[in-house]
Amino acid sequence: MIRIPPSVIDFLRTQSYVTVSSIDRNGFPHNSCKDIVKIDPAGQLYLIDAYHGVTAENIKTNSKLSVSAVDEHKFSGYCIKGNGRVVLREDIPEEFIKLWEDNITSRLAKRLLHNLVQEKSNAHHPEASLPRPRHLICVEVEAIVNLSPLYLRKEG
Repeated sequence: MIRIPPSVIDFLRTQSYVTVSSIDRNGFPHNSCKDIVKIDPAGQLYLIDAYHGVTAENIKTNSKLSVSAVDEHKFSGYCIKGNGRVVLREDIPEEFIKLWEDNITSRLAKRLLHNLVQEKSNAHHPEASLPRPRHLICVEVEAIVNLSPLYLRKEG
């Protein structure tokens, strides 16, 4: 496990979601979107899995995965590589459920404000209909790949 630099933590905290790539039992990549609920600088990411559990099933047979996030406007991003572990719904600490609920509330508020500013009348708010988390995915970080082009990376 490696430490997560503050610059990577700051970047990940600005993302609405990340893409998790796991390997299915046929050896094919499987991608899905997940919410980061907590980042431990010592080298762990905690992700909420609210859907069908395909990613969770893949991790049970092959713990290797990657977590990617990009900011298309800044032309920057990171790929976190590591090993995942699945925590079942009944064993998810309440702290993580609360963090996830806070994230969803924040995203709903941003969507509502965005719609008001643009004077859109859209009653569709997907976050409001998300199911309760099914799994918590704990990722032990083994490598961090900076996806930014070399000429855009900050020195130091």
